[in-house]
Amino acid sequence: MNSVSSSQWRILTAAGVSTVLIIGAYFLARGFGAPDAAKASSESELLQAIATKDTDNDGLTDWEEALFGTDPKVVDTFHLGMTDGEAAAKGLIVPKAIADAGTATTTPRVAIGDSSLPAPVEGTLTAAFAKSFYTLYVAAKQAKGGADLTQDEMSGVAKKAIANLSDSVKAAPNFKSASDLTVSGSGVQAMLTFAASAEAVLLKNTNTATKGELALLKDAITNNDQSAYEQLASLAKGYRGTAAGLAALPVPEELAATDLLLINTLMHMGEITSDFVHTDTDPLAAILALQQYVQTAQNLGKAFIDIGRVYAASGISLPNGTPGALFVNMIADIEREQAAAAKKP
Repeated sequence: MNSVSSSQWRILTAAGVSTVLIIGAYFLARGFGAPDAAKASSESELLQAIATKDTDNDGLTDWEEALFGTDPKVVDTFHLGMTDGEAAAKGLIVPKAIADAGTATTTPRVAIGDSSLPAPVEGTLTAAFAKSFYTLYVAAKQAKGGADLTQDEMSGVAKKAIANLSDSVKAAPNFKSASDLTVSGSGVQAMLTFAASAEAVLLKNTNTATKGELALLKDAITNNDQSAYEQLASLAKGYRGTAAGLAALPVPEELAATDLLLINTLMHMGEITSDFVHTDTDPLAAILALQQYVQTAQNLGKAFIDIGRVYAASGISLPNGTPGALFVNMIADIEREQAAAAKKP
């Protein structure tokens, strides 16, 4: 790769390298320490926005509409002469998993079975949540001798189902293990070669995003910006492509452990961002992904910090614009941006 000037370097950085753009956006706002409550406010706000989003203002949030099998864009899905929220409050409609199972209730229910409605799609986390919700619901009813649950009790069941689902998602396996990597060579030349190859992977996996994930997710949720979903999809593709590209490279012995952390974290970030893309169709997936976002971003920053330290410990310094510098200097460049920003009045 030819050397580039300082101005060209900044153009490359701004052009859409997924890792540069997103790590920069995240850490320039927060720094590299564990985020405190104030710094995590944007994630909390987005969680609240997804959890409370009610597209048709019928009293049922969009994720509840998926659970009940009602239409998030229709106020009175079953033509009951009232909003879906009012129907749910009166017990005239119940979560689809409960209705499908034919659970005995003391109140007549609307038959829910219209396959054209946006009930939880099989394979989505919202569908998995519905099944968990039903199991917990039945247990809660049995504990009350078959009596209907109150609104607070139903809310408690929902929270427990979300917690169970969250635990199962966290247990997802890594994309690669140490045995999957090709460890080859060591020393300065092997590390320089790897840096240049890794930089090429970063530059190959560009994206069309103009903002970071959280800003785009906010645009998608609060402004119904469809282009934001498209940009999120581009980011997700960039993360996954970068992870796959790095996994295919032979890695020097000195970098094997940090490279593995980087690969798995990039893939995880890609999965999280993909879940953001499906906020409308699988809102529970987006909620759980958002809960994991901060720690994953921290892990991504740590991976690049460790890479920079390994190169520094080996006495390798790459001026910006030289092959591999984009990869090795990722965090150092962001820290310089932070320092410069802190000095501004």
